[in-house]
Amino acid sequence: MYKLIFFVYTNNGDFMNIDIIEALRIIPRGAISLVVLFFITKLMGKKQVSELSLFDYVIGISIGNFTAEMVMNFDYQYINGIIAILTFGIISYLVSIVTLKSIHLRRFLIGVPTVIIEDGKISLNALRKAKLDINDLLEECRGEGYFDISEISYAILEVNGKLSILPKSDYQVPNLKDLKIKKDKAYLSVNVIIDGVLMEENLKNCNKGLEWLNKELKKQGYANYDNILLATITNGVLSIFEKNSMEAKEVLE
Repeated sequence: MYKLIFFVYTNNGDFMNIDIIEALRIIPRGAISLVVLFFITKLMGKKQVSELSLFDYVIGISIGNFTAEMVMNFDYQYINGIIAILTFGIISYLVSIVTLKSIHLRRFLIGVPTVIIEDGKISLNALRKAKLDINDLLEECRGEGYFDISEISYAILEVNGKLSILPKSDYQVPNLKDLKIKKDKAYLSVNVIIDGVLMEENLKNCNKGLEWLNKELKKQGYANYDNILLATITNGVLSIFEKNSMEAKEVLE
């Protein structure tokens, strides 16, 4: 195979050889790896891009390692890495199906939540089982907005490592039912214009037509979509967020 060698003069007076042909070979290998990884991730589902269970974490870092080897290591067949990624992806997919059908396998492979605080009391055995110390627990509680642990009735460590907290009755936020306030049904917002582009399918899903949209836009002073960053419809009401040149501000600490 032909090589195109460049000699680069470094600051310490040495010459560094750069094989341009070999370096350029990384581009198609990286592109193919990205495509394979994308479709495998689609196969394995959204769990891989959310907070992971232990099993998903192991699968994720393994596939990441295979991908890096595929891109950078020229000493073994490229197909080996693809087969490895496909193997782990298919295993993850099969495990997700099996765990839906078998609660025992789900408990073994995915794990079960652990009650860390029960009825306001901290379980030392649960902390040890979860490999946490009291400082870890306090940190997790602060992360959930509880700086006073005495306000917590139950705290459960989920299989993805997140702490779910049920506060004591005196510290629970009252809802509309508690306050005896009636409120209209909540509706999802539907994006109908994004960055000046009309989302026709979303508009149809709202049972609204182009004529209605243009009429509403004119009411709010918009002759076209060019200056609209985002337009949403919520319960039949059109909200518009226009493009602007607001200065980006930093939060000083």
